[in-house]
Amino acid sequence: MNHSLRAALVLMLTATLAACATRTVEPYVRPAPEHTLPAKPDGAFASLESAIRAAHGPDASGFELLDRNADGLRWRLALIDSAKYSIDVQYYLWYGDDAGRILAKRLLDASDRGVKVRMLVDDINTLLSDAGTVELRDKVAAWIDAYPNFEIRLFNPWSDRDIAGRIGEMAGDLERLNQRMHNKALIVDNRAAILGGRNIGNEYLGLNATFNFHDLDVLAVGPVARQASAVFDSYWNSDWVMPVSALKIPVSQAEQEAARSELLKRLEQAKSLADFPIAPRSWSAELAALGGSMHIGTSRVVSDVPESDAIDHVMVEQIHSMMGSAQRELLILNAYIIPSDRGIAALRGLKRRGVDMKIVTNSLASHDVPAVNSHYKQWRKPILEAGAELYEIRHDAAIQPIVADTPPTRAEFMGLHAKGMVVDRVRVYIGSMNYDPRSGHVNTEMGAFIESPALAEALAKLIERDAQPANSWQVELVAGGGLRWVDDKEVVTSQPARNWWQRVEDVIFMAFPKDLY
Repeated sequence: MNHSLRAALVLMLTATLAACATRTVEPYVRPAPEHTLPAKPDGAFASLESAIRAAHGPDASGFELLDRNADGLRWRLALIDSAKYSIDVQYYLWYGDDAGRILAKRLLDASDRGVKVRMLVDDINTLLSDAGTVELRDKVAAWIDAYPNFEIRLFNPWSDRDIAGRIGEMAGDLERLNQRMHNKALIVDNRAAILGGRNIGNEYLGLNATFNFHDLDVLAVGPVARQASAVFDSYWNSDWVMPVSALKIPVSQAEQEAARSELLKRLEQAKSLADFPIAPRSWSAELAALGGSMHIGTSRVVSDVPESDAIDHVMVEQIHSMMGSAQRELLILNAYIIPSDRGIAALRGLKRRGVDMKIVTNSLASHDVPAVNSHYKQWRKPILEAGAELYEIRHDAAIQPIVADTPPTRAEFMGLHAKGMVVDRVRVYIGSMNYDPRSGHVNTEMGAFIESPALAEALAKLIERDAQPANSWQVELVAGGGLRWVDDKEVVTSQPARNWWQRVEDVIFMAFPKDLY
């Protein structure tokens, strides 16, 4: 089930069943500001960063694309297991499924060995609970937060903690509560980081039997980690964040032990994790090989700024500036695109100066949020008329078993969730930001802007692979102003869809404001 439909059904059900009484967060004293631990001279990533610095200078970092979901999960486990001093994780969604559980367990294992773990998640997410109740989710967060060396904070929390209270609070304070934190980052020992588009959940890491995303992260070692830490700290210490301890949920040692035992039991029974160890292990061989494969470059990690009374949305201007800098070529891979007149004008300007442009996004068939397609589809012709090539990912793409599915899982179809850009085969953007109104002006976003010809070439090849007719439909203008979709099997003149219900949704969501998406 797609995210928008699932959310709508849950909201309707809970609105019908919820009781009138609410549980409200009591006043609490805000914690004093704190910052990530400085990078120490030892640890798993210290020698790798030293080698990069010695060969390329103090501003250089190493970068590795994480295109395959299996690698996205494997390298998250590797970083967590290799941490010696600190782990900071910042995510929009952290689901209570196999992916969420194994990563949560490894964070607990890290805290057991003395690593300081800070977890910052948006309060809209279903943190580690798959029972569908807000109350249970809060209880799970509380028992994890109660562990030594482990702290959880919630971004933009509801004051009322049950469903009935949240519905009422949303109605009375929609503008604030519509503001969500879409950032994604994992930072270890202030030396290594994974940044990009993946949330923590089965479909983002290839473990969902119904559908999996084709997504994109970058594994980075060097100063880029300190840049990401600065973003994390700005959110961790902001007025938008509440510590889970403020919920004042009592947790006994017996409850902790029972929950930890249940977590381990579920992981041992998870068939989707057959190729992944449940216990931490040494990743020394993988880390040793990493030094020879990383692309070298310099970076800026940028985020929207959480000011006291508002979010300063700086990311949209950063993205437009990077697009506008193209002199020869612009390649865009982005899951959710609802451009504006400004965006189309920018494409026209680039075409006038001879820039080749290629855009890869979701088709209706591959979409998990059909409401976005409902508002994107009117922009297909303007994009093509502005001079860009347009490709839409197939739900049955040939690359699905390579990049989307993590063995032994084989999903029924594939969707796109990646957000990346390459300019002139020199500059790269990888991050959380979609090219739509919600990412530009509502949610908080972050991303890495990287100068690295080698990384740019690697990402360009991935985008070109995605645009191949076995993986995407090319959308073309035809005589008379119509459109056609061309792949390696057929040519069709109406947008491809998996089923009739998608076409119904596509019509229904046209009535909703595009600024919601």
